[in-house]
Amino acid sequence: MMFPIHFWRYFALPWLTVLGLLGGTIWLDNHRDLFETQPPARIESLSEKILIDKGHQLLRLGNCMACHTERGQAAGAGGRAFETPFGKVYSSNITPDAKHGLGAWNTQDFWRALQHGKSKDGRLLTPVFPYQHTTLITREDCDAMFAALKTWAPAANPKSIAKPSETLDWPYGTPVAIAVWRSLFFTPGVYQPNPQQSQEWNRGAYIAQGLGHCAACHSERNEWGAIESVKDFSGGLMPVINWYAPSLTSLKETGLANQSTQEIARLLQSGSNDQATASGPMAEVVQHSTQHWRNEDLLAVATYLKDLAQQEPRGPSAAPTGKRIQTGSSPSAKVLSLGAKIYDDHCVQCHQSQGQGVPGAYPALANNRAVLLSDPTNLVQSVLYGGYPVSTSLNPRPFGMPPYILTLEDREIAAVLTHLRTQWGNQAPEVTPLQVNRIRSLQGP
Repeated sequence: MMFPIHFWRYFALPWLTVLGLLGGTIWLDNHRDLFETQPPARIESLSEKILIDKGHQLLRLGNCMACHTERGQAAGAGGRAFETPFGKVYSSNITPDAKHGLGAWNTQDFWRALQHGKSKDGRLLTPVFPYQHTTLITREDCDAMFAALKTWAPAANPKSIAKPSETLDWPYGTPVAIAVWRSLFFTPGVYQPNPQQSQEWNRGAYIAQGLGHCAACHSERNEWGAIESVKDFSGGLMPVINWYAPSLTSLKETGLANQSTQEIARLLQSGSNDQATASGPMAEVVQHSTQHWRNEDLLAVATYLKDLAQQEPRGPSAAPTGKRIQTGSSPSAKVLSLGAKIYDDHCVQCHQSQGQGVPGAYPALANNRAVLLSDPTNLVQSVLYGGYPVSTSLNPRPFGMPPYILTLEDREIAAVLTHLRTQWGNQAPEVTPLQVNRIRSLQGP
């Protein structure tokens, strides 16, 4: 192939120069830790027992065990699959196993992973590991966590754990794609306390934004799979698993602004309070993490979240649940009649004739924020698959709900949910059979 005269001088070389500069900038951005002085370990002031106990508390705050344990395998041995829109990523081994885990790591290696999202060998980690949040962790806490991990029994998953480059769709698993993503959406930096807020508020912000990584679920993700900010708790549909994580700042969706810090803490500790019950992915978080938090940490997070919710403008989107939501059309009498019949056949025994529920057993459906959410995804999921609330020390034997995936058709589920959303003072949009069908189909065969 013949190139026009002066092709390299006037076209190719400038573009190659731009690409080279861009590539160099991205490389420097992702490997800044090589040129920055890293803080030294700061554990000498604590006794070994206190250090390890603190580390175990922090690991529970981060729900680390749940993510790094595959069902049926040794704790922390990795291998749990995380489905993303770009393919699967398997969690790594964080036990002290010398070959497969952290046995050959030191405190500096572990700090680099949490602070900079890099493995011991310098490999850039995929953002499925929430280093957007763990970067906020202080060096002291990081070292305590590593000290606690070293006390675990070394273990290896009998199955080989596939690398992201083998399981993610091309080009998302390539080092170049990961580096570009990080340059666009990741900036390392330890949490900086807000001097205008109390120590308790700052502790809550540190946990919620950092180890607790609340925004990983309670924030909408863009087409690149990134959240806007670790401080964004505005709610969003969780990709692949298709549960809606409600806004933590909305009066309509969670109502934290009108709840006491004790009520918010009770939801995190027991899985339920008088206002809500944890379900779906949040139930797993309560089971493995928040029910084991110290009371002072529960109240700190509750203080922070309540304050954020109170600062949220009380606009139309945050209107009280009793305000009518305008819809295109009202449900037909046929739909309402079918919904009432299905409710009487399958629901009334537990949730009662006026949707008042049974305190301590079955949640009320009247004026229930989960029932009134504009997005009916969670309601449909609950009817299709049923399940039990999380079992905690404060609620050891929760009452469950049977699945109706094989019992009710899409039109019947739509009708009964429409019934719930239009009775007993509830005023929310109709649920259509098409919505139910789409939500059902997203779960696969």
